[in-house]
Amino acid sequence: MICRSKHILFSAARNPAGFTFPEVIAALMILAATSAGVLVIIDRCMASSADLALRMQAFEVARDNMERLLALEKVEETAEYGESELYPDITWNTVVQPFYEPVSSRMWVQAICSAEYFDTQGEIRAVELTCWLASLTKEQIKELVEEKLKQKQMLAEADQLVETALEAADYVGADEQTIQEWVEKGMPRTEDGEFIKLYLDLYSEYDGDPPPEAMQEVAETYAELTGSAMIRGLTGPTPGGPLLGQPGGPSSGTTAGTAPGPGRGRGTAPPLRKIWGDLGLPPDRFDEFFPEESGN
Repeated sequence: MICRSKHILFSAARNPAGFTFPEVIAALMILAATSAGVLVIIDRCMASSADLALRMQAFEVARDNMERLLALEKVEETAEYGESELYPDITWNTVVQPFYEPVSSRMWVQAICSAEYFDTQGEIRAVELTCWLASLTKEQIKELVEEKLKQKQMLAEADQLVETALEAADYVGADEQTIQEWVEKGMPRTEDGEFIKLYLDLYSEYDGDPPPEAMQEVAETYAELTGSAMIRGLTGPTPGGPLLGQPGGPSSGTTAGTAPGPGRGRGTAPPLRKIWGDLGLPPDRFDEFFPEESGN
C-alpha cells in the first residue's frame, strides 16, 4: 500500500492577526465624531421641545387673562402684574389703555395681555396678545381726557412727578444710564414721559427688578392716589361707533374743568390740550371736543 500526503503551507501574510493601531485610532475618531453629532441633535431636540412647552404655557396664561377681560361688562384703564398660579415660572402683565387709530379716525380701548418666561438658554421670551375692545364715543373721549387731567393734578399735589432722567437719577441716587435701563425693563411713566416717584422708589429698592407682587401693590397705591380712570359704558366691541370728532355722536355733556391745579414747584398742572396731545390724539380735533379751550 502506497500512502501519499500533501503538505499545504499557509503564509502569515494571508492570515492577518487583526487591525493595526492606527486603524483602531481612526475608527474610534470616526465613531466619536458621529456620536457627538447625534448627541448634539438630540440635545437640540430636547431643548426645542422644552421651549415649545414653556411657550404653550405662556400662551395659555395670556389667553386666560384676555378671556377674563373679554367677559367683563366694563373695563378700566389699568396695568396689572403677577405670577401664574398654575405655572410659577411664568409672569404675566395685563394692560388696558386707550389709543388713537388714524386710519379710521377713532379712539379705541385695547387690551394687551403678555406672559414672560426664561427659555432653556436663560433668555427672556414673551407671548403677547392684543385685542381692540371697543371704540370710544365722543362723550367717553372727553371723560377720559378730563380724568387724565385730574390724575396729573393729583400727582402734582402729592409731589410725585419728576420731569427728567437726570432729576430721577438724583432722586434715587443713581445715574441716568440706570434710569434708562429701568425704563427699558418696563418702569411705568406718565403719558408725557415724566417719572413717578412711587415707581422710582420701587425699582431702586429691588435694584431694577421688582417682583410682580410688589409691582401690583404699587399699582394699587398709584390708582388710589390718582383715582381710577374708568372707561364707562363699554359692553362689547362697537366698530360702528362715531368717528373721532364726527357730528352725530353723543352729546358732549358738562364742560370740562380746566382750572389749573396746584403747582409742582416749577409751573402748574398741564392743561387739557397737553393731555390731548399726550394721548396721541390729532391736534386739529381738540377744538371740536373742547370749544371752551380753543383760546388756550
